[in-house]
Amino acid sequence: MIIKGKTADWEVVCGLEIHCQIISQSKIFSGASTHYGSDVNQNVSFVDAGMPGMLPTLNEECVRQAVKTGLGLNAKINKYSAFARKNYFYADLPQGYQITQFQYPIVGEGFVKIELEDGSSKNIGIERLHIEQDAAKSIHDISPTKTFIDLNRSGVGLMEIVTKPDFRSPEEAGAFLRKLRSIVRYLGTCDGNMDEGSMRCDASISVRPLGSQELRPRAEVKNVNSVKFAMQAIDFEARRQVELYESGGTMQQQTCQFNQTTGQTKFLRFKEFSDDYRYFPEPDLPPLVLSDEFIEDIKTNLVELPDAKKERFVKELGLTAYDASVICENKEMAEFFERAAQGHDAKKVANWLMGDFFAMLNEKKLSLEESPISAENLGKLVELITQNVINGKTAKDVFAIMAETGKAPEVIVEEKGLRQVTDTSAIEKIVDEVIASNPDNVAAYKAGKTNLLGWFVGQVMKQSSGKANPGMVNQILKQKLG
Repeated sequence: MIIKGKTADWEVVCGLEIHCQIISQSKIFSGASTHYGSDVNQNVSFVDAGMPGMLPTLNEECVRQAVKTGLGLNAKINKYSAFARKNYFYADLPQGYQITQFQYPIVGEGFVKIELEDGSSKNIGIERLHIEQDAAKSIHDISPTKTFIDLNRSGVGLMEIVTKPDFRSPEEAGAFLRKLRSIVRYLGTCDGNMDEGSMRCDASISVRPLGSQELRPRAEVKNVNSVKFAMQAIDFEARRQVELYESGGTMQQQTCQFNQTTGQTKFLRFKEFSDDYRYFPEPDLPPLVLSDEFIEDIKTNLVELPDAKKERFVKELGLTAYDASVICENKEMAEFFERAAQGHDAKKVANWLMGDFFAMLNEKKLSLEESPISAENLGKLVELITQNVINGKTAKDVFAIMAETGKAPEVIVEEKGLRQVTDTSAIEKIVDEVIASNPDNVAAYKAGKTNLLGWFVGQVMKQSSGKANPGMVNQILKQKLG
């Protein structure tokens, strides 16, 4: 995105930090449950509450999930990593510090390939991934004078994924967040539900004159909870900084929040630096050393990720790159498609999936799991069309009945008597009747108004109650109209 100012053209420079809650049964340093939606302060151990003398114990599953995510980000897995204490005081941090990783993260540099709407692609650099404990949740809307604290989230395992400042537009950041969410959902390491706070985004935004390579002071917009809002925050903040520079102002590194109602960022405080947190090695946890066997076991059992699945769908099933991208963004949808396409025309299945099927789910406000039409029945419907048992128009009627009843398409076709007429003599009889009944249109067609062919086809299809094979109708009409 190039911002045209009064004095120069400006370029956006942006990096993201994404906090992903790790899917695990218990918290990263205690045995308390991570179940979302429990009553307040129900899933709390003495460790999570910061009670004196309580010692953390590292959850191996959280380590496994972090390594799995690192592999999904094409990143280096560090066999040696270490924990540190990040010291700051806030009401939602019971211990007065956060156990995190600083100098020695569990995952090093990697990259994620994103696809943009113009058909181009770009690799976004990953700086690091480290694991840490989440803070508690502050609740501000119960009392006008008090803030309440729910410790259920305190100590839940987090993966903090830090990108390089490679984004040059809000659209690139949005594409990355969607891709990252897809990857962690495929891997089963985070549910990616930004609206529930299990995936949160901080965006560090600066601008510079187009062509410059300098990195100017940045504003970090904290805890944005949707892709749409992240894109809006980057766009607004970048334009605000351009106006500031062009009016002669200066920029200091700062922390902001995004107002979802106004679409604007708001200054909170000048940004802290790492020295302000007084990092030092965590005395209660030894360094984490991973064996080659541990890493290899995770790598061997890694699922097929979106990019690999998309490439396979294009090469083996004949889908377009766009269709494959849409279908593969969601793991469950990709699996649904594969079941539907098994033994059938995959391209036709994709067309029905992305057209009538998606529209049906949206209209009924249903999730994929709630669909009344199974993957197998969608594939059977496509097969009925391919085998000329029904035509496309009849298929839409059958689909509508499937959506209401959940019945198999072949059952509906037999019950309703919708089997397509492919008997040449039967179609010829109807064609002859239509031609005999419309001499004026026949004369007009023969005089050069060949666009009337569609009208004749419509009349034949109407008289056959939509059962005639449209291709055969076209062919016979052309022959008889001469």
